[in-house]
Amino acid sequence: MFEGLFQPMHLLVIFLIALLVFGPKKLPELGKGLGEGIRALKDGMKDHDAKLEAKPETKPEVKPENKA
Repeated sequence: MFEGLFQPMHLLVIFLIALLVFGPKKLPELGKGLGEGIRALKDGMKDHDAKLEAKPETKPEVKPENKA
């Protein structure tokens, strides 16, 4: 269904539409901002995964029942 979603022709059309909407002066700034945002998201996900892996797994303490 989505096999050819990001073919080179599709990307070219998207780029041309973005160029028309934002203009040639703003397009590099938008690309830079998008790249930094994606990089920050990836770094945040790595940090989150590292914190999860660093936590030692603790077993809940089981107390014996006192039957009186």
